Amino acid sequence: MISFHYESALDLLDEKRYAEWIERVIISESKEPGEISYIFCDDDYLHGLNMKYLDHDTLTDIISFDYTEGNRIHGDVYISVERVEDNAQDFGVSFEEELKRVMIHGVLHYCGYKDKSAGERAEMRAKEEEKIKMFHVER
Repeated sequence: MISFHYESALDLLDEKRYAEWIERVIISESKEPGEISYIFCDDDYLHGLNMKYLDHDTLTDIISFDYTEGNRIHGDVYISVERVEDNAQDFGVSFEEELKRVMIHGVLHYCGYKDKSAGERAEMRAKEEEKIKMFHVER
C-alpha cells in the first residue's frame, strides 16, 4: 500500500492516481508493491534526518529508507518540497514534473538502481524519464 503524509503545505491532488502509478512502476521492474510511505516535508525537517541518520550536513531533495524484503518493495521516502521547487526552477521544468522524478527516484533505489558513479546516474536518469512517462498511461 502506498501512503502519503504531509509535514509541509503540499497536498497531492489525486493520491490514488500517484499510488497506482507507483505500483505500476514497481510491477514494471518485476517487483511487488509493499508498504511505501511518502513523507513531504521542508528543508529543515529533511536536513535533520540527513544529520541524524546519515551524518550529512547538507540539504537534499530526498532521503529514502529501504525496508525491502526479497522482491516485495517497502520503504519510507522523505521529500523536501522546498528542494523540489528549487530544482524545478534550476532544471526548467514544472514543479509537478520534478516531484514525479524525485518520487520515482526513491522507488528505483528500492528496485536496485544506484546513482554513485556517472554511469549509474545516467542509467537512473533514463529510468526516471521512462517511469515518469508511465504516469500518463492508464490501465
